[in-house]
Parts: sequence; C-alpha cells; structure tokens
Amino acid sequence: MASHESALKAHRQSEKNRARNRQFRSRLRGALKSIRTAIDGKDVTAAEGALKQTVSLIDKMASKGVIHANAASRYKSRLATRIAAARA
Repeated sequence: MASHESALKAHRQSEKNRARNRQFRSRLRGALKSIRTAIDGKDVTAAEGALKQTVSLIDKMASKGVIHANAASRYKSRLATRIAAARA
C-alpha cells in the first residue's frame, strides 16, 4: 500500500475515476445494446431516434478518454450502416 500523501491521494483519485469510467462504459454498452435490439426487431424508427442520443454519448465517452477515438468512430459507423441496411 502507498505510504506518501501524494501516493494516497493518487490512489483515491484512481478509484474515483475507475468507478466513474465503469459507470460511463455501462451506460454506453446499454445504449448500444438497445439500438441493436431495435434494429434486430425491425423497429427502425425507434433505432433512428435513439441513434442521435447514442452518438452523442459515444462522442462524450471518447472526449473523456473512456473509449478510444477510433473505437468511437467504429461504433458510430457500424450503427449507421446497420440502420441504413435495415431501412432498405
């Protein structure tokens, strides 16, 4: 265990950041799952409505460093592709 004050503070901060990142990742996974379920259930209008909110959430997670920018781009691209295919 850390013994210096600065190391103890860094440990406290890392615990808080870890909890926050887990919460954000959980929200992101839930949003992605709900859109995928809507697409698979042929509910394209619901998926299109949720897409804007999910893209915003993906961008927010990438800007905060929870996910990598390339991963965010990949998620958005794949969702848009799946919705376009379901619409056609």
